[in-house]
Amino acid sequence: MTRKELVKNIRAKQSFLCVGLDTDIKKLPEHLRHRDDAITEFNRQIIDATAPYCVAYKPNLAFYESLGVKGWQALEDTLRYIREHHPDQFIIADAKRGDIGNTSKLYARSFFEHLDVDAITVAPYMGEDSVTPFLGYEGKWVILLALTSNKGSHDFQLIEDRDGRRLFEQVILTSQRWAGPEEMMYVVGATQGRAFEDIRRVAPESFLLVPGVGAQGGSLEEVCRYGMIADCGLLVNSSRGIIYASSGEDYAEAAGREARKLAEEMASHLATYSR
Repeated sequence: MTRKELVKNIRAKQSFLCVGLDTDIKKLPEHLRHRDDAITEFNRQIIDATAPYCVAYKPNLAFYESLGVKGWQALEDTLRYIREHHPDQFIIADAKRGDIGNTSKLYARSFFEHLDVDAITVAPYMGEDSVTPFLGYEGKWVILLALTSNKGSHDFQLIEDRDGRRLFEQVILTSQRWAGPEEMMYVVGATQGRAFEDIRRVAPESFLLVPGVGAQGGSLEEVCRYGMIADCGLLVNSSRGIIYASSGEDYAEAAGREARKLAEEMASHLATYSR
């Protein structure tokens, strides 16, 4: 999916919501747990209920890999379902890969050729030759970890060099030599608040994938006030707050209601901040 196509979908739906499919077998509604295809069925129902209100889905690979072959099969079935039934959705593999060049080439082949996702999250710590193998696939995106929402992000990401430039800023500036805003995004946690102003100084045109709204306490209004640009430039993710809105048989309906609430709030912010 190209940037133009993604922005067109955001405008059409008046939403920049990404639903995180962090599907934990231990948190599924009781009536599903006996099924062999419990994760796939849960995901299908969530997807159908939320698709009118979101523009992207982001399965976190850990939730699937933890179940071995069955989990991987559930992931493949879920991705196939999205592509066949909701082809307008942008699919992000939250895999946080990044290794030496030869290994990254195989990761890229796995996600972009076999799984056929639109984007993958990549850790930048090993530098250029660990990231560039993911680039150059037509219509595919690298989403580089920049300033994350977890507590430990301050251990390294805010370290300053002798010129006062913080590590996350250096990551963004350096990576812009590898790819432009048509194929590279950045992960910036919603809990970072006004740091979005600093992000926009070094990445004024890039899309940002923003986790941390909802269960983690990030403010959607702050994210939009400080991070939104003319063509939106944001994909805001919510996982637990949507997919686990109910633990009963009405889980899909509850997820749809929560997604709709966020989408309505996003429409208001688009009108205010996207100029």
